[in-house]
Amino acid sequence: MPKTVSFQGLRESDLIVDAVYEGEAGGHLSGEPLGTLLPGMGNQGGFRSAGTGDDKKCVTLYTTGEDRDWPDSIDLSTGQFTYYGDNKRPGHELHETVRGGNRILRRTFELLHGSREDRSKIPPFLIFQKYPTVVSSRSVQFKGIAVPGFRGVPATSDLVAVWKSTDGHRFQNYRAIFTILDVPIISRSWLKDLADGHPMTSNVPKAWADFSRAGVYKALTAAPTTIIRSTSAQLPDTSNRIEILESVWLHFKDSPFAFEAFAARLFQMQDPRVIVDELTRPTADGGRDAIGRYRLGLRDDPVYAEFSLEAKCYSPGLHDSTPNTVGVKEANSLDQPTESCLNPTRS
Repeated sequence: MPKTVSFQGLRESDLIVDAVYEGEAGGHLSGEPLGTLLPGMGNQGGFRSAGTGDDKKCVTLYTTGEDRDWPDSIDLSTGQFTYYGDNKRPGHELHETVRGGNRILRRTFELLHGSREDRSKIPPFLIFQKYPTVVSSRSVQFKGIAVPGFRGVPATSDLVAVWKSTDGHRFQNYRAIFTILDVPIISRSWLKDLADGHPMTSNVPKAWADFSRAGVYKALTAAPTTIIRSTSAQLPDTSNRIEILESVWLHFKDSPFAFEAFAARLFQMQDPRVIVDELTRPTADGGRDAIGRYRLGLRDDPVYAEFSLEAKCYSPGLHDSTPNTVGVKEANSLDQPTESCLNPTRS
């Protein structure tokens, strides 16, 4: 279980990556933890900032992690954080939002791509995610301190206005790319320095100072301890993907062998380095539905890693209490060094 900080201890607590900060018992708005943990930042909304004018002292980004149409996400293996802006209703201009979150994003990325002096004005972004506890439904988990941009992502791609539609109406919202820095603990002393408008004190985290001064990204990366994806990780995360998944199942449910060829082709389409050499026969196939190679290294002088693919045409069961997924049992028959499993729940 993650470390948990009680509501009574919030005002003096440091920020620790993946620690949980409890709301007050009862789940009332007055017991929302972020307003107490970070005084002056507000207690509502995805964007909460300290400071007046365009340049903020500090910004908090809060995500529920439950919005399928705007799926904020953290790649724990690379430290990349994708966050969507706050224009989520038709009939509003991109920057016309109550909290001004999209204006904050626009200004932040302008500073990122400006001069060295501009970059020094970028505020730290503190990332929190909803984490209900037995004590309070408003509890949150601290996911880290972030800065705009990501190493290798060009300036044309780190802040993009994307179009969405709902009920026949179109509108734009921002998709922003951040880097979560390798800062395991943010001291209460530095939080007080930020509130006073003095970030570059002896309390400043080194990774944040290196970015502010020199544009250096030192991401917080974490290798996974398991290769078996959880049920939630195997399920589609948007309404459009749910519809696609159910359409695939309905098309192939009476011809599961045809799904094997479809799965192999889909795998190949996802990555140009995949080469499918053979589709095995429907029965007595040794537990492998396709065999192929994965190209590594230079295109003109590649090295190939062999793989086997096993496809399962299961009913997704999205409306059941326990959806169908692929686990260890289904992959046991694969006996090649590199294994790949596809099922409808990832189509």
